[in-house]
Parts: sequence; C-alpha cells; structure tokens
Amino acid sequence: MVVLGSFLPWVYTSLGSLSGVRGAGLWTFYAAMLGLAGALVPSRRVAAVQGALMAVPALVLPVWQVLHVLGLVGTGGWLPGPGLLMVFAGGVVAAGASRALWRGAPVPA
Repeated sequence: MVVLGSFLPWVYTSLGSLSGVRGAGLWTFYAAMLGLAGALVPSRRVAAVQGALMAVPALVLPVWQVLHVLGLVGTGGWLPGPGLLMVFAGGVVAAGASRALWRGAPVPA
C-alpha cells in the first residue's frame, strides 16, 4: 500500500493534483523498500524492527502533509488524494504487523 500510495496524488487542488513523489512520497517509498526487506528476513525481531522503521514515516509524513496544507490555505480549495490515505493506511498495517511480530503472536496469513 505504501509503495503504490507514494506515487499516487497526495493533494487535489483546483489547478490539478500534486503527486506524492514530488515531496514526502519519495521518503515513504524509500521506507517501504526497507519494510519489504524486513518481510524477507527470517528473524522475527529484525523484521519487527524494520517494519516499525517503515511505519514511522508512513504515519508521520501524511499527517504532516495535511497539517502543512491546512496551515497554508485552510480547508478550502484542496482535498486529500488517494495516495495520502493509502500511505497512512499502509503505515497503520505495518505498525500492527510489527507489534504482532515483536510480541511473537501468530500473524494471520
């Protein structure tokens, strides 16, 4: 979700859309690659740490983007795009999976 959402539009305006890759989406894409590497590691603890490291920018950067745009123009003239929401949702999923891996709980397939 984070990889795909990083390339989709993050903000819609009356002048057009702003892609995530032109800003913070590039950093979330890099973090998603770290999360993908963590999914391939056989150690549960290492995978949990890498998933948590992926979840931090995937949760923080979309929230920062919304607060930044709200501070600039308020609530008029823009809408959050699907990329912004997908990256945030992917961060929530990664945080939950990291927590389950760290605790040793079985992760549903």
